[in-house]
Amino acid sequence: MRRHRNVKIVATLGPASETYETIRALHEAGADVFRLNMSHGDHAGIREKHRIIREVERDLNSPIAILADLQGPKLRVGTFGNGPEELAQGASFRLDLDKAEGDGSRVCLPHPEIFAALQPGAHLLVNDGKIRLRVRECGADFAECEVVIGGVISDRKGVNVPDVELPLAALSEKDRKDLEFVCQLGVDWLALSFVQRPEDVTEARELANGRAAILSKIEKPSAVERFSGILAASDGIMVARGDLGVELPVQNVPPIQKRLVRACRAAAKPVIVATQMLESMIESPMPTRAEVSDVATAIYEGADAIMLSAESAAGSYPVEAVRTMDNVAREVEGDPTYTQIIEASRKAQRNTVADGIVAAAREIAETADIKVICCFTQSGTTALLTARERPRVPIMALTSLRGTARRLALSWGVNCVMTEELTRFKLAVVNAARAARAEGYAEALDQIVVTAGVPFNVPGTTNILRVAPCQESLIYSTDPG
Repeated sequence: MRRHRNVKIVATLGPASETYETIRALHEAGADVFRLNMSHGDHAGIREKHRIIREVERDLNSPIAILADLQGPKLRVGTFGNGPEELAQGASFRLDLDKAEGDGSRVCLPHPEIFAALQPGAHLLVNDGKIRLRVRECGADFAECEVVIGGVISDRKGVNVPDVELPLAALSEKDRKDLEFVCQLGVDWLALSFVQRPEDVTEARELANGRAAILSKIEKPSAVERFSGILAASDGIMVARGDLGVELPVQNVPPIQKRLVRACRAAAKPVIVATQMLESMIESPMPTRAEVSDVATAIYEGADAIMLSAESAAGSYPVEAVRTMDNVAREVEGDPTYTQIIEASRKAQRNTVADGIVAAAREIAETADIKVICCFTQSGTTALLTARERPRVPIMALTSLRGTARRLALSWGVNCVMTEELTRFKLAVVNAARAARAEGYAEALDQIVVTAGVPFNVPGTTNILRVAPCQESLIYSTDPG
């Protein structure tokens, strides 16, 4: 299914979007990737959503990526004996390992690893930062705190510790079970929560063992500080602005978002901008102007994908939310300013033969009257490098591997077409011409650019480029041999 835009749309599935009819409608409205949130629902429900997505994919003959988002370790307080308690600013409040029910002066925090890492002066944020505590005194099993920002605290509210790198693995026991389940199911991407260091990504990669690509969610200050290493270890990145905006001052998030997007683009790795993009559409059929501007900003920055969370999972207008994102994307990408911004932020990458080939493909396509860049790819690398160039003409990735086509559904501007396994470049050019005509990118008298690696079916061998006509008789008559 050809998209008339380059940025991709990720839609989270949930109670509002779990039937065949709705999931198909979401894909037809513009969703390229479906996110399965492992924090909600059981394995039976996840399996059924996966089955429906693959059924839609088959019925529409359109590769769809499935992203399984692992929950990560969740830090939560215990319960309160008399219900919610009001914490007043300046009051004292104790967190400890005592499993007794809490009251207005204390509550259990059943995470000894937090107490082991705390220092006086550290902050703890409760309930998405609505309550802020500062540690006055702490030990192996307690923390005496001052209430800096008060509010109502209740059972099992989440706790963030922004000032401290916690000795916690990114994968809990639940995550390990979920990871194995979804890998056996056949998802394309794994999103890791609570990533703090590159080693967290390495651990997940070893467990996945090549069955899914690894996407790291950047939602901790320590992840921002160690981003270069995390990016190098990952196949993709999600800028998870929700927790990031809790653990850091909110004004820090926009420049961080911009830096991370540019770094991912330079590394030719897809990046998703996520959280609260069209939040009001959970209940309203129309977004706010500020939300539309937020979506547009991510697109102007060159993000590979923009994501809907509760808007499509639990909202009243899931299809309308996707359609709104699609409309905004088309409008932004049709703006001449968009092209100027994207091209001004392009950095020359000339380290390998493949870098040179894709750069030349873009330059030729934009100089001559070329309709589409056709790249044959097995691992997906050639398509990712081509997408990094952000060409003005469409990118069509041709592959014989369904898994590669699905993973590339997350990448900017890449339209995937399944093809037979090939052994000769001439046949590749003919197949590219046929696909370009069939998908509506070009007509018989148009020209296309074709890139591939010879020998075929060997990942990482991009080494050939040809400008070719779309008319097959002309391909044969002009073929050099």
